[in-house]
Amino acid sequence: MSPFTLSSPVTAEVEVRRSRFIALATPVADREAALAEVARLRAAHPGANHVCWALLAGGHSGMSDDGEPSGTAGRPILEVLRHHDLDGVLGAVVRYFGGVKLGAGGLVRAYTDAIAAALVDAPVVERVPETVLVVAAEYGDAERVRRWADGEGYETGDAEYAEAVRFTLRLPTSRAATARDAVRDLTQGRAVVEG
Repeated sequence: MSPFTLSSPVTAEVEVRRSRFIALATPVADREAALAEVARLRAAHPGANHVCWALLAGGHSGMSDDGEPSGTAGRPILEVLRHHDLDGVLGAVVRYFGGVKLGAGGLVRAYTDAIAAALVDAPVVERVPETVLVVAAEYGDAERVRRWADGEGYETGDAEYAEAVRFTLRLPTSRAATARDAVRDLTQGRAVVEG
């Protein structure tokens, strides 16, 4: 796993022979979050000809040329992310066609230059591996655990209410064992922690 990620999104725009290339690099937790961001970009740029992207997020990598010739957009974006030793990052480039064909080599350069421009002064931070724990607890215990998690700065997911309350905790992997013990202590062993 790459040791760095972005602390916030970065953007840049380059123009190549009248085509506009709008690049975005943003931290994402997983493929689902990345695809949601790509959908948001498509909605924000309905007149764009292409929304090409690449993702590095642990075991969740992927890329799309979105109609550009194979290997001319997604792969160059992915290589720039790898060159910067990033993980947990989506790189996307929105292209508005300017009427002049760039050829395969020109496209590779344009997509590479666009995402590289976005990453020039990107706020890079050390990537802390995260774990997701699923907690199943009685109603009173669930609130106690959620308050504790908030106090620790852990992200809690939406709760499902049934016979028990089920919700997720996202926290640094190095804190997972301590968190399991804390949940057990807070609920006197009544809560079940999976993951």
